[in-house]
Amino acid sequence: MNPAIGIKKDSLTKVAHLLNGVLADEFLLCLKARNAHWNVEGPDFHSMHKYFEEQYEQLDEIMDGVAERIRTLGHYAPAAMKVYLDLTHLTEQSREKNDGVGFIKELLGDHESIITRLRENINQFANDFRDSGTSDFITGLMETHEKMAWMLRAHLK
Repeated sequence: MNPAIGIKKDSLTKVAHLLNGVLADEFLLCLKARNAHWNVEGPDFHSMHKYFEEQYEQLDEIMDGVAERIRTLGHYAPAAMKVYLDLTHLTEQSREKNDGVGFIKELLGDHESIITRLRENINQFANDFRDSGTSDFITGLMETHEKMAWMLRAHLK
């Protein structure tokens, strides 16, 4: 049953498709944070191990929120690696060493890329698709990524 929430069916489909890409980005970033948690090495191992765990736990909650937003709009959330890899604009691992600084730089770059992409879509959701709810949701998501990026950036000072 399609939701009768004042948004055209075609717009709901377009919004859900864009959110599928957001979900794919969040999934890949969460996987990369887990990789950092599992594989970080060096004198700062313990603190980085814990920090990356906090990152992936927060990203896991974000993924759940994005998937639930997709379902709220009457569509199914993708849940397959091949689909995520086709939808994401992020790349898989790009560093060579398993040190904290390398993982932080990689994760920071991905957060900043996601922030830019989310920012580009905020007005499109509200204006083109008449979906202020998703626009507001994406704004909150962008702010969360901005804070996560700030914290990663602070480690590099």
